[in-house]
Amino acid sequence: MKKPDNEPKPDNQTEKCLRELRSRIISGQWPGATKLREVPLATDLDVSRTPLRAALLKLEQEGLLERSGAGYTVRAFSFKDALVAIELRGMIEGMAVRLAAERLNIGDHLTAIKATVAALDTVVQQEHTDGYGDLNKLFHDQLTALAGNDLIRDEVQRASRLPFAAPSAFSSSKDDYERFKESLVVGQQHHHALLQAIERGEGARAEALAREHAHLAKINIEVAFKVRAEKLHHMPQLALITD
Repeated sequence: MKKPDNEPKPDNQTEKCLRELRSRIISGQWPGATKLREVPLATDLDVSRTPLRAALLKLEQEGLLERSGAGYTVRAFSFKDALVAIELRGMIEGMAVRLAAERLNIGDHLTAIKATVAALDTVVQQEHTDGYGDLNKLFHDQLTALAGNDLIRDEVQRASRLPFAAPSAFSSSKDDYERFKESLVVGQQHHHALLQAIERGEGARAEALAREHAHLAKINIEVAFKVRAEKLHHMPQLALITD
């Protein structure tokens, strides 16, 4: 019997599952160590178990899930793990900007990212963070792309999928802005310095700046972790951190 033309294809169902499951994990709906069961999930998402399993496998490869017996569990991280993840992202971004600085005729590729930095300047000077998270993510994506290396781009994206290790993890809400305003200003100074080093072909300086920029993110997560411990404040970015 011929299937209806409008019935979702398996690949589309897998992508649907992947987006929804990833969203629930990153938003903190499922804290670290949460057990996921296939049958209830398939019913909830209204998909068959085949695309669901494909999506779960993909999330395991991304580092958000881990196998637990015959099923999966949302991966739990220690606070030390979180610091290492941020440092790892900084190391890969450092390699990316060093390669970017060593590329010939890089100037033509800097126009778009300079526009992003200018937009970030405007946001940082305001008393709110509307648009900061998206712009900052765009900056980091553009920065990594300057290396002209797909492997580095993919590895940075992989590291950034962990909600606590993403570039804008603790700067996307008004409350966070009040706590991390100084950090945003310093981070923006880093953005300008990174572009300057790349434009001048200063690979070693660009790499050092990228690592220093990641260190700033480590300070932010330390502050956020302390706030959560003292005030029991719910922070979705920290939902995967269990100790």
